[in-house]
Amino acid sequence: MLSIPWDALSPLYKLIVGISMGVSAVGIVLAIVGANTGKMPLLYTAVGIIIVGVLLHVGGLMVRGRDARAYRMAQENSPRR
Repeated sequence: MLSIPWDALSPLYKLIVGISMGVSAVGIVLAIVGANTGKMPLLYTAVGIIIVGVLLHVGGLMVRGRDARAYRMAQENSPRR
């Protein structure tokens, strides 16, 4: 499960990672705008949004770990030739 392509991953993992990247990208853009305009509340909000994106990414890693564990268990319980 560790070296499989994107197509074999679970839909939940794909969804969480996609949302995570989108949220982080919005946070980065807001941080750049806030830093260039000197608006500190916008900058602090952007940092909070980036943190939410990172937490979503960690959640996605947890889902991937759960899927890998289920895959290993299925392989161990399958009949061997």
